[in-house]
Amino acid sequence: MAAALHHLFVDASQALAAFASGRSLTEALERTRAEHRAGAQALAFAAVRAQARCTALLKRLLARRAPPRVDALLRAALAQLLELEEARTAPHTVVDQAVQAARRMAAPQAGLVNAVLRRFLREREHLLAQVLREPEALYEHPLWWQKQLQRDWPEHWQALLEAAQQPPPFSLRVRGELPAYLARLQAAGLQGRPLGTLWPQGLVLEPPCPVSQLPGFAEGEVSVQDGAAQLAAPLLLDGAGTLPPLPSGARVLDACAAPGGKTAHLLERRPDLDLLALDADATRLQRVDDTLRRLNLRARTLAADARDTAVWWDGRPFDAILLDAPCSASGINRRHPDVRWLRRESDLAVLSHTQAQLLDALWPLLRPGGRLLYATCSLFACEGREQVAAFAQRQPAARALEVPGCTGHLLGLPDNAAAVPGDGFFYALFQS
Repeated sequence: MAAALHHLFVDASQALAAFASGRSLTEALERTRAEHRAGAQALAFAAVRAQARCTALLKRLLARRAPPRVDALLRAALAQLLELEEARTAPHTVVDQAVQAARRMAAPQAGLVNAVLRRFLREREHLLAQVLREPEALYEHPLWWQKQLQRDWPEHWQALLEAAQQPPPFSLRVRGELPAYLARLQAAGLQGRPLGTLWPQGLVLEPPCPVSQLPGFAEGEVSVQDGAAQLAAPLLLDGAGTLPPLPSGARVLDACAAPGGKTAHLLERRPDLDLLALDADATRLQRVDDTLRRLNLRARTLAADARDTAVWWDGRPFDAILLDAPCSASGINRRHPDVRWLRRESDLAVLSHTQAQLLDALWPLLRPGGRLLYATCSLFACEGREQVAAFAQRQPAARALEVPGCTGHLLGLPDNAAAVPGDGFFYALFQS
């Protein structure tokens, strides 16, 4: 990797500069050259997971902030030097390759990059002792985020912050028989293990690999989906075994469908559903169409704001509604570490208001006895238990159905060493 590391530093710094201006890191990395994307993503994600430490270090190592691309390059290199125990590349090679990257970027500050990184290596212990006195740098999360978790999860907040710094599991959803697919993986030189009894089609791949290497991916035999997200379809279709299955041809609404993983899972389990997939973002809705096309599944898709029912609803009630509502995405913070820095504390009130509007707009669209599954990929109580408690007060006829292990807040923390952690999620199932 060392011979090409300077190329990866160039691409990673470009993505990190875009992230610093407020863009999603995932979106920024889509512009990276395909042959460099995986390596550049690893560097960029490592830099974002070390964002607060890098910021504090650069304040001490520089008299004034460097230009955006040079600042981003320094962060990418510092993140590698911070993890000396885990690094696959020697520190002097990281420095040399970062300097070469600065030269390739035609940055006149190549000498500055060299000086800053070498000074960090000389003064590493002293600098880190200073930096780690700062709470943001110690936990690598904004202070408001830390305080929110302390309020919501006083016994787990530190574990949640620490878990967010670890690589997420690479979970798959298999369309056929799980043992047969596990055997195919082994034949392809890949190793997987079942997620557990709650996930009859779920497995974890260890270590991860590009989807192009997954047997049958292009043919729709397997999809990437976190274990927590795989609970949505069984919860909506039959309450994870606690409700009668939906009737044949049941009308189902997926109200905020993009990117389409849950839509596809519903149809894989029940191809006979009359399913409408909505999303307010027409561009993101295209991803739903692409997913359904790869899997050879059919659903009606429509770009519309689910709250504006007068525009899109035909007046016929639904048997079931999945509301995977817009949220802070705090539960997928481990998978998308840029989320913690792109979000603002003020966003929570705005998102909570939107979630309440969606619940109130969609609830009347259910037939008597119908069911609604509210979901957010959030750890915050205001988007989970507090949100549905307020909804239950506004709609006293809504009957909450508790499904142990599936509803409520799923924190993504293993109960024991053998458990498979996943994303943080919240589910609430209601019957009218």
